[in-house]
Amino acid sequence: MNILSIQSWVAYGHVGNASAMFPMQRLGHEVWGLHTVQFSNHTGYGAWRGEVFGAELIRELVGGLEDRNVLPRCDGVLSGYMGAAEIGDAILDTVGRVKAANAEAHYCCDPVIGDVGRGVFVRPGIPEFMRERAVPAADLITPNQFELDYLSGRSSSTLAGAIAACDAVHATGPRVIMVTSLHTEDTPDDSIDLMASGPDGRFRLRTPKLDISVNGAGDAIAALFFVHWKASHSTAEALSKAASSAYGLLARTAAAGSREILTIAAQDEFVTPSRLFTPEKI
Repeated sequence: MNILSIQSWVAYGHVGNASAMFPMQRLGHEVWGLHTVQFSNHTGYGAWRGEVFGAELIRELVGGLEDRNVLPRCDGVLSGYMGAAEIGDAILDTVGRVKAANAEAHYCCDPVIGDVGRGVFVRPGIPEFMRERAVPAADLITPNQFELDYLSGRSSSTLAGAIAACDAVHATGPRVIMVTSLHTEDTPDDSIDLMASGPDGRFRLRTPKLDISVNGAGDAIAALFFVHWKASHSTAEALSKAASSAYGLLARTAAAGSREILTIAAQDEFVTPSRLFTPEKI
């Protein structure tokens, strides 16, 4: 497949496109990367250098792809962190242009807004843009638990609540939802759940909780889920393969004591995960 991925880029480490592109490529897909920023390293270090690119640059680059007449061959658009609502407008404009050229293309939005314990960490206006514009335009979304609660206006602290929250967000547009870092009333303390909901059912997958805190894992699992779903149109299969690969990647990273995820060193996990987790239907 050919996937257009519009995200940030760092020279050192793996977040944004530097986390999302290689797993898709390792699985045999062409990835056309459009970078919204070029930074020396991710912002979790507290200091970085680089430049934020404007929305017009995205439109200009997409125009160049149109000049090459390749948009009809684009199978999907993936987006993640948006630094400003203007960037979001340019991404949604790109989605429209791609879908006009290829009616079979899909848009996967990782609605980066915040996280449990940290709250909202994006610029003012971005949460509202995600909820009111980006998510309704998406075919697939990959929120974490905090983002699901924000998008739905509900609490997902129970499994029934998480299902109801997904249903509320489905009603706004997205056909398929994968929720990461889910902890409900029956999630053991030493485990972490993921949930996926689509036209073919709802599924929960549980993995051991790893003692690790790194940036970029969400970017990788969103990309993996998107291409596995595109290849199979099976919500359960996409969840199983994406979660298993992400767990293997993080387990290798934790074992090495690395602050950056080992996207390159652990690349075999994208193709043949060391441990395959099977989701349960709920």
